[in-house]
Amino acid sequence: MSMNTSPNASDTTMSEINVTPMVDVMLVLLIIFMVTAPLMQQGVEVDLPQTHAQLLENKNEQPIILSLDKQRKIFLGKTEVSREDLEAKLIHNEKLKKEKKIDLQADRSLDYGFVVDVMAVLRRAGIEQVGMLTEPPPPERN
Repeated sequence: MSMNTSPNASDTTMSEINVTPMVDVMLVLLIIFMVTAPLMQQGVEVDLPQTHAQLLENKNEQPIILSLDKQRKIFLGKTEVSREDLEAKLIHNEKLKKEKKIDLQADRSLDYGFVVDVMAVLRRAGIEQVGMLTEPPPPERN
């Protein structure tokens, strides 16, 4: 009957950290993010500027401007582009490949559906940021 009779044998404590609760929490967070991420990707994302904001100083080069006029003509910079060729022109533009950012300037008389269709083409072409250009309101006269 050999028993370990050393006085310190029963007094030893475990000095390891139990990471199971932390792993459980991380897995729950991972599942939540995996479920909500696709929901945030749908639709056309647009950061609309306030019309009363001050002009921003652009330290980089001027961004490319996509203009839509009253007759539904599309201009990439100052060059007219047909609606069928727009996506190809955007995809092959080197500056847009690098920056993935464009400014959109649309005539206020255009219907909402046309503007959204053009914005969907921008999204398909890989453009991640669309700036909406507006005119500042006329100064108030007292």
